[in-house]
Amino acid sequence: MITSADEELLRRAIGLAARAVTLGDAPYGSLLAGPDGAVLAEAHNTVRRDNDISAHPELKLARWAARELDARTAAATTMYTSCQPCGMCAGGIARSGLGRVVHALSTEQLVALNPESGAWPTVPQDGPALFDQARAPVEAYYRS
Repeated sequence: MITSADEELLRRAIGLAARAVTLGDAPYGSLLAGPDGAVLAEAHNTVRRDNDISAHPELKLARWAARELDARTAAATTMYTSCQPCGMCAGGIARSGLGRVVHALSTEQLVALNPESGAWPTVPQDGPALFDQARAPVEAYYRS
């Protein structure tokens, strides 16, 4: 359930997206709010400026949270973001241990506004293969 406090922080994330555009960056912004609602960190998309396909604000903040927050605080932290996180960012958010994400636009709404947003091709994958060889370093790591 989205509260009025959530809406206020979501507006701030949308403001970060608008500011990104004025800087020549893509229109995506995000912030992290701690358990008390205080803003801990903010970011916007810098993919073009940094020439880095991973410079999405959601992933930047997930990485920050994983480095800077203890697990308990991370689990009580909410990410507010102007658009629903992509698969790359969702994976980073899950691994960072953040407790919640509140987004403004859904992926479907974003694609309706900008069809290129949904034009990413699926990359063919083959496997699994070489199980015995691949499992050796994994087992060695987790046994130590």
